[in-house]
Amino acid sequence: MVSFRIERVQELLKEVISEVMRELKDPRVGFATITDVVVSPDLRHAKIFVSILGKEEERQGTMIGLNNARGFIRREISKNIRLKHIPDLTFHFDESIERGVRVVHIIHEVMKADAASEEKQQ
Repeated sequence: MVSFRIERVQELLKEVISEVMRELKDPRVGFATITDVVVSPDLRHAKIFVSILGKEEERQGTMIGLNNARGFIRREISKNIRLKHIPDLTFHFDESIERGVRVVHIIHEVMKADAASEEKQQ
């Protein structure tokens, strides 16, 4: 069970990192959205899940750019959030949105196929 404090820290990190990402001047960092932040119980490590629009090369470039900007992002976090230890950040690509879109597409295809087979039967 996640404590209330950890949940608050996760939400604050999500907000601050989202704002900092808009300020990044790295051309590799494309259109990326923070989808989730998971902080360890001791608040020393944070997994940042990022959804990135674009092709595979753009995604990889964005992830490289974000990993290279970890120090800058941690510094900005320390300016905005008072914590004893600023968590070590690791960025992870979040495929959940793409998977959801793919599932919806498959459902629509199945529904079209069912409708077509019902019309043939009548």
